[in-house]
Amino acid sequence: MKGFIKINKVLCKECHLCIVACPKGHIIAGREYNAQGYRPVCTREDRECNGCALCATMCPDIAIEVYRE
Repeated sequence: MKGFIKINKVLCKECHLCIVACPKGHIIAGREYNAQGYRPVCTREDRECNGCALCATMCPDIAIEVYRE
């Protein structure tokens, strides 16, 4: 199965629970700051998302939406 995620950079508070939960290593720490002073996570383009939704399940701020193809 293939999928992709959308990260709401306004809601992300840089807890990195999604990074730990992602079995594919698709999510990494971001470098740019959002308006609240956090560095929201982002995705790696060289890794594919399998749509497992573990990242969204772990996110306490509901900042990740998962889509499956």
